[in-house]
Amino acid sequence: MDCFLSHYQSPLGGITLAADGVSLTGLWFDGQRHFGSAIGGGAVERPLPVFDEAKQWLDLYFGGRVPGFTPRLTLSDTPFRRRVWEALLDTPYGAVVTYGAVAQNLGLPPGAARAVGGAVARNPILLIVPCHRVLAASGRLSGFAAGTARKQALLALERAAAEQDAAPTPKVSPKA
Repeated sequence: MDCFLSHYQSPLGGITLAADGVSLTGLWFDGQRHFGSAIGGGAVERPLPVFDEAKQWLDLYFGGRVPGFTPRLTLSDTPFRRRVWEALLDTPYGAVVTYGAVAQNLGLPPGAARAVGGAVARNPILLIVPCHRVLAASGRLSGFAAGTARKQALLALERAAAEQDAAPTPKVSPKA
């Protein structure tokens, strides 16, 4: 399988993107845990339309706006992990869920939260597949491969944008 790379500089550090030529297969903060899990040998840097889309998505996201679209993705791994990652795509911008809630939404038995956590930790397409929105049952920020400081910053960015969108529009008095 061909593997192509591109880079993006975010306010939270460098990001490496990977693609198969058509779809995004990876998005990681440089140096994070599980970095490059979808990068095959012989990966080369090459401009691709999917990288342009992903960078547009990142510009909107880091600009505090809901991107409103998802670049084409290919999630390759075990069927269980893909199911968990696909479920994460349904977590709204600015919202959070628990590992247990994800397990329950997938119809998994009680106690499956740990297995969900293992899948979330190996998400190869951070941000777009929003694993940063998953919290421990206690509400604790845990298990983000790019670090809890980044997770906290991402959630704060989304919270601020959501609060700004919910703010009432000031009324303008008509001129006499």
